[in-house]
Amino acid sequence: MSYMMMLLKSLASLCILAGLVFAVPAQEKRIHHQADLSDHAHNDAHGFQYDHEAFLGKEEAKTFDQLTPEESKDKLAKIVDRIDTDKDGYVSHAELHYWIKHRQRRYIKENVNKHWNDYDKNQDGKIGWEEYKNTTYGYYLDQEFDDIEDKATYKSMLTRDERRFKTADRDGDGIATREEFTAFLHPEEFDYMKDVVVQETVEDIDKNGDGKINLDEYIGDMYTPENGESEPEWVQTERKHFSEIRDANKDGFLDGSEVAHWVLPGEVDHADNEAKHLIHETDTDKDEKITKKEILANWNMFVGSQATNYGEDLTKRHDEL
Repeated sequence: MSYMMMLLKSLASLCILAGLVFAVPAQEKRIHHQADLSDHAHNDAHGFQYDHEAFLGKEEAKTFDQLTPEESKDKLAKIVDRIDTDKDGYVSHAELHYWIKHRQRRYIKENVNKHWNDYDKNQDGKIGWEEYKNTTYGYYLDQEFDDIEDKATYKSMLTRDERRFKTADRDGDGIATREEFTAFLHPEEFDYMKDVVVQETVEDIDKNGDGKINLDEYIGDMYTPENGESEPEWVQTERKHFSEIRDANKDGFLDGSEVAHWVLPGEVDHADNEAKHLIHETDTDKDEKITKKEILANWNMFVGSQATNYGEDLTKRHDEL
């Protein structure tokens, strides 16, 4: 297990304040690092959900889970024809890499479009901070959050939203264009938002408020032991990563620059890694490219279905016993 297990939380409903107002989905509230292709662990031994979301995009992967195996394979065959842009009968690494990148960009665009009309109340093609704030927190602003049990949490959410919005608003006019609103919802995708990503990561994990992340905070953010449970191997690996890799100056803490190296590893191309992984696993003749026949022979690695979804649920239940 790596820091990828701490990726963005799965999409939640926009309605979080007693069903009366909108808020940024939980996923976008918690930004830990460079966007990965899926929120799931990349562990083929426990299912292919990571691969499905990487290959199809997060929303499209859900639709395949409702199909029969035959329907999933039929749709996959049509997708393969689209990926093979030069029509030579093979899917190359370059074609698969481009496809996966395209699907991830499409997910972000669709995610922004889904929320846009909730906030652009006057339909002027822009979203002002006041417009966003009133839509998200409206009723509770007048009440000073007195009606909410965890008042401090919602006040801190408002502060964080304002800071992130103002950073995304590059020209400082208090109004977000669609591009700026995309940076607000998905700051991990924009270089000029890196400081916000790092700051929010530290704030989320730093429980004692000293502005740094110690080993206990680092592990505690991703793993909570149950009574009598021995520590899993992946947690022990993360302990080593903290001391040997993350904590560059060996002072026992992660400061801002060390968190930046951890959560914003610019050299990592997840789409490239996934393309290589899928080809390696399905390229039976080892010619470093895959045919439609090879893909369909391993169809459940690329897409889900009712059957594979049910099987993964059974596996999860068995592991939990």
